[in-house]
Amino acid sequence: MSHELRVPQLGVTMTEGEITEWVVENGETVTEGQVLYVLATDKTETEIESPAAGVVEVLGKEGETYQVGTVIGRIG
Repeated sequence: MSHELRVPQLGVTMTEGEITEWVVENGETVTEGQVLYVLATDKTETEIESPAAGVVEVLGKEGETYQVGTVIGRIG
């Protein structure tokens, strides 16, 4: 089963976030709860953890800003 990685809404007024760093690489196998990437908003930087175990497909790019809900990767 594949899990989509979407930009989470970390606050009530948050509408977008910037991927400042992918901690894992495309094709890497991860475990549930492992940090995948760092997301920066206008107020904070947050480490985002994997919702499941599997192989990561990275779609979003470091340094790019994405709207909340945008698919930035998958775990399959």
